Amino acid sequence: MISADNNNVGASDEPRNATGRTDNKKSQRMKTRHLLIAVGLIGVVGVGAMFTRGSWSGTGERAQGPARVRSVSVETAKAERRSVPVDVDAIGTVTPIASVALKSRLETTIVGVHFEDGALVKEGDLLFTLDARQLDAQIAQAEGTLARDQAQLAGAERDLRRYTDLVAKGATTQVNLDNAKTQVDVLQATIQADQSALDNLRVQKTFTLIRAPITGRVSAAAVKAGNFVRPADVAALATINQIAPVYVTFAVPQRVLGELRDGMDAGGARVVATVPGTQRSETGKVAMVENTVDATTGMITVRGVMDNTSETLWPGTLVSSKLIVRTEHAVVVPSVAIQRSQAGNFVFVIKDGAARVQPVKVLRTSQGLSVVETGLAGGEDVVIDGQLLLSDGTRVEIRPRRAGA
Repeated sequence: MISADNNNVGASDEPRNATGRTDNKKSQRMKTRHLLIAVGLIGVVGVGAMFTRGSWSGTGERAQGPARVRSVSVETAKAERRSVPVDVDAIGTVTPIASVALKSRLETTIVGVHFEDGALVKEGDLLFTLDARQLDAQIAQAEGTLARDQAQLAGAERDLRRYTDLVAKGATTQVNLDNAKTQVDVLQATIQADQSALDNLRVQKTFTLIRAPITGRVSAAAVKAGNFVRPADVAALATINQIAPVYVTFAVPQRVLGELRDGMDAGGARVVATVPGTQRSETGKVAMVENTVDATTGMITVRGVMDNTSETLWPGTLVSSKLIVRTEHAVVVPSVAIQRSQAGNFVFVIKDGAARVQPVKVLRTSQGLSVVETGLAGGEDVVIDGQLLLSDGTRVEIRPRRAGA
């Protein structure tokens, strides 16, 4: 009996253990599933909380007030109403009013050069001295001939007086008196010829001293002392160009001719010539307008005369010429303020802290300024820097202008 019970007990224990292991596996799987479900629920709740918090925080911000609008930093300038010139730009050439090529009028030798190459000479200054010894000898000979003929004339005049007295007394014939008169006339004519020859030699002697006929800058001397010169020489001894005043010659379109003539009649037309690459310039008046328009180019030549006392302009230099026809009052803005679109030109005008688009009509530009015909009355603040970030109504913050702007 006892052994049978023990066997029963052993037999019943083995199935129970197998069932227990099966239950444990199922329990573990259920725990894992529950854990995953819990983690998923926690994630969903967290995400929902984040959205809810963001929603509440956004609501809180909106409740505090509207979002702050970003402003654009810009630079501005005033639209001004002032006098502006009506001008035409051109390329001009500086030409001397007078240019003198010095040449010898005698066949002789240079004995002295009395100037430095490129020096400023005044009218009457001695420049060259030529050998005058041959002329001095000829002058002495002419003076001797003149003295001889004058002595002969004095004897003939004495004979004439003596024959006159004798004819009055009847002591000689009328023929002798007439011959005496003829001799006096011949000698007087001879003396006149001698005097003319002497004067001619004296004039030729003055040619041995070559002086400056005008005031200006002299070129380098083509010859030095010791050179033989003659009137037939092609090359000049030196050249003098008048520097002050000086001409500036340039061409302008024929459409400017009418306004130019009106400006000349009113006395307002003038010329400004500037040396390229520098700020040095000279101002003068219109001296001449050519009497015909070039039919091939439609241009007309204009010449201005400059005082050029400081010798800013040099003959032969190409200069930037500005022909100012007249001066008028208009509204001007810096050219950088002008913006362009398919609808035309416009500027950004600052009104109540915002940029507003203002269409404008530009007539012309001059020295970095644009002349506005319509759209501005003067006094407006226009944007000159920062336009790329602007549109109509954009809030702006005006910053100080840069140094040198």
